Amino acid sequence: MIIIKSEEEIARMRRPNRMVAELLDYLEGMIRPGVTTKELDNKAEAFILKRGGKPAFKGYHGYPATICASINEEVVHGIPGNRRLKEGDIIGIDLGVVIDGFFGDAAKTFAVGKVDKKALKLMKITEESLYKGIEQAVEENRLYDISHAVQTHAEAAGFSVVRDFVGHGIGRQLHEEPQVPNYGPPHQGPRLERGMALAIEPMINEGTWEVRVLKDGWTVVTADGKRSAHFEHTIAITKNGPEILTKL
Repeated sequence: MIIIKSEEEIARMRRPNRMVAELLDYLEGMIRPGVTTKELDNKAEAFILKRGGKPAFKGYHGYPATICASINEEVVHGIPGNRRLKEGDIIGIDLGVVIDGFFGDAAKTFAVGKVDKKALKLMKITEESLYKGIEQAVEENRLYDISHAVQTHAEAAGFSVVRDFVGHGIGRQLHEEPQVPNYGPPHQGPRLERGMALAIEPMINEGTWEVRVLKDGWTVVTADGKRSAHFEHTIAITKNGPEILTKL
């Protein structure tokens, strides 16, 4: 069942989502060669707790950390640890916050130092795909209009769209209905309504769309070892179109 939020509930979602945006901005200033993903995770948890929030991911289905930190061929759900970032890496950071029973969720992929042109293009196209999807999140459109917009933009640039992991509804739960795939035919799926809140999150690969999960049970990597990028915003559908809640 898709939960339609009242204006008051959307208002209560703004705070955790704004904190997510502020934290991604804060972490961007720390990302450089030599930093470990665990250091980023520790800083993220301290940031959230100091400001009266709770990490949404930590303990969720047993996930052990505050952020997901996915490097290069890692698509999503990379567990922070002692790995040091290297010049030329790209790192996707996905994080969530809960405040007063409402969730915020967003992700962004960052360059570590100077990266090659293909990595820059992959990140640019993935972020553009996210915004192409958001543009379709208007009343009376169908859910798969979002999906189709993401897919067509990514594939036109020569990249592929991950199919095994999707976006989702969000609100009082981190993951609510509906699922929001990043591929599919337009004009299909549930009718979009004012009051829906969605986490739209393209995961775009350099090579094949196929992925596999590592032995840790969490980290998702590309099947061919090529790089992947991930961008995500939480949005609310309003009478004036989509409102991006995770934007500063």
